[in-house]
Amino acid sequence: MERTFTTKEERGTSMNWEALLSTQKLGNDEKEPEEFSRYPMNEFEKDYNKIVSSSAFRRLQDKTQVFPLDKSDFIRTRLTHSIEVSTVARQLGIMLSKNRTQYRPADINAEAAEGISSVLLCAGLLHDLGNPPFGHFGETTIGDWFKKHLDDIRYKKKPLREWLTPQMARDLENFEGNAQALRILAKARYHSGINLSAAVISTLVKYPTDSCSFDKDSPDIKKHKLGYFAAEEETLRTLSQITGTMDAGNNLCRHPLTYMLEAADDIAYATADLEDAFKKNLFTLDEFTDFYENSYDASKIAAHQSPEYYTKQLILDLKKRRESMKDSAAFGTWLNYTRRWLMFVAIYRFSKSYGEIKDGTYKQDLFYATNHSLTIKILKKAMPAFVFDSADILKLELSSETILSFLLQKFVNAALYFDAEYADEEHGYVQTKADKKYFSIFSENYKQDYMNAKTHKEGYDLYLRLLMVTDYISGMTDTYARTLYRELSGIE
Repeated sequence: MERTFTTKEERGTSMNWEALLSTQKLGNDEKEPEEFSRYPMNEFEKDYNKIVSSSAFRRLQDKTQVFPLDKSDFIRTRLTHSIEVSTVARQLGIMLSKNRTQYRPADINAEAAEGISSVLLCAGLLHDLGNPPFGHFGETTIGDWFKKHLDDIRYKKKPLREWLTPQMARDLENFEGNAQALRILAKARYHSGINLSAAVISTLVKYPTDSCSFDKDSPDIKKHKLGYFAAEEETLRTLSQITGTMDAGNNLCRHPLTYMLEAADDIAYATADLEDAFKKNLFTLDEFTDFYENSYDASKIAAHQSPEYYTKQLILDLKKRRESMKDSAAFGTWLNYTRRWLMFVAIYRFSKSYGEIKDGTYKQDLFYATNHSLTIKILKKAMPAFVFDSADILKLELSSETILSFLLQKFVNAALYFDAEYADEEHGYVQTKADKKYFSIFSENYKQDYMNAKTHKEGYDLYLRLLMVTDYISGMTDTYARTLYRELSGIE
């Protein structure tokens, strides 16, 4: 499984599972004792062990999923969300290889089936690895801060923006957790971070699109967000060559398993997070039922022929459950039932569109034109309808802006003249004493990552120092970011 494919002729007209499930790594693993071969473990199982043992994964237990972390034992964190996504993703992989329909992929043998479920298990655990503290509000805060300050913070008398290429600037202004996850794992090429199989990393790249090319309104789903920073473009292309996820024009394509990973994430968000909101009393079941029924056009219902019909059948099922259960039990069991239907249609769509997916030409998600294409949209719209204007969420937004903006201001300024190669004492282009103190807080790992990647080109290396700051801040837990802000601002 470790062959590298470099041309379309070698890959054939479609992606193949030998390459897609490549266990080739960006770095070299330590050689194992010969005795270990007596009780062999496949490479994806080794990847799984590396992930759950990593500090980056463990930090997810103290990062917000949707709701601010509290003392309740039922509210999901990034960690519990990732475990749920991993579980659903693995189950989707198993369903694909065992499905009994006419659309069952003929080229998935027993070895590929095992690899598919293992890769999805690992990718599900990793899919939020790059998310900063305070949930998606943290992502927005970081991007907005750079949009505001690239023009007013100066480096050697010129605004930061003038030192950066358009792509570098847009990387910072559109900070994205998906791209940051790739960045974390790509550090394995310097023997830093988690050294994982190409198949796992490639599956994580939901949006193989750069920051100058993404378009949230594009008909092609892979272009809706940026998926990698300029610093990782070469590494991503290497991964794409290994896994065969390039078209004839050497354009980056999605890994087929990425579609299932994305579906698993959507299913978890649309069901599990909604359950948290209900338990926090942000809506009643009557309010949810009214919202649900007002979200589709009943006049379009055609028995067994329209999404509206299947959507209505689900809400009728919920009403029936309420007749014999308390609302909390009825809603919980209904969400589990709904989750199974969403998984069912996702695998139907993957199997039905298998040829396009493997050719790299499929442009939709896995709910497209299925019986529950409308259901998933309604459930996802329920979160902003009931949750995002709640007092807890608004407080989280405000606190994330205050905390992360403060930390960015201090550490970006401290990083500007961190590299002695670009210092100029005669003109005052050096770290101040205060900057040095701020920078002493940085982990040596981040500094070494910068030194490993530096190019000796001043503009690009300035960009890498700015990424070093976003590496540090996005890697913080909610608690650490809040505590560090209070300490550095003199509050405590």
